[in-house]
Amino acid sequence: MREAPHPDWLVPAWDAPGVGALMSTRAGGVSRGPFASLNLRDGLGDDPAAVATNRARFAASLGGLPVRLEQVHGTRVVRLTSADAAAGAPVHTADASITTEPGVACVVQVADCLPVLLAAPGAVGAAHAGWRGLAGGVIEQTAAALCEATGAAPQALRAWLGPCIGPRRFEVGPDVLEACGVDPSAVPEPHVRFVPQASGKWLADLAGLARDRLRLLGVTSIDGGCWCTVEDASRFFSFRRDHVTGRMAAAIWLEGR
Repeated sequence: MREAPHPDWLVPAWDAPGVGALMSTRAGGVSRGPFASLNLRDGLGDDPAAVATNRARFAASLGGLPVRLEQVHGTRVVRLTSADAAAGAPVHTADASITTEPGVACVVQVADCLPVLLAAPGAVGAAHAGWRGLAGGVIEQTAAALCEATGAAPQALRAWLGPCIGPRRFEVGPDVLEACGVDPSAVPEPHVRFVPQASGKWLADLAGLARDRLRLLGVTSIDGGCWCTVEDASRFFSFRRDHVTGRMAAAIWLEGR
């Protein structure tokens, strides 16, 4: 039986019939210290037993079996099946996944990078979009995979952007601008997504860049993207802020298992 999610967790407020989606915060777990309390990733220095308990609590609130990925800040998208869900441990090295099978939950883990959840008629997907993946096209690749799997046009997709490092805290160098197709020498004045700083760097709007890319694809239903992981230490893990910290997870699934 599915458990009710923790009241602090995020549930997308979108109109996507037959689709379930949920994102954890740092509340509701048993981890301690810098991982308090719902750290969902092992291998970071947290107690493995605590991570296992946290994962079980998160999974119990989903309408599908969660499938985690070995994320590498890339653009590879994999299509998940019930066999992947039964495997338990990550079996795919990728930064996005889609599924057309009810009861399989696409999951990405984050702690400053942007989680992007996408729903199409008959399919769902999740993408891990840090600046590298975003610049490389992980959102476009995930949307294309959904459209190919369902025959839907991009205009039929719905998107939800979760918490990420916000535009007041994401200081970047010229390499990020160049990766995003922006000439640093052409941005002496405030830019819609990159604001120059006295330090010779820029403040970047990661969620805004994702919205731009979705809109260029033709996606018009875009929600979320209004939380900063760095600024809200009580609610979100942030690698940029703390370095030693836990990971949150965003999940999406088709109802009906």
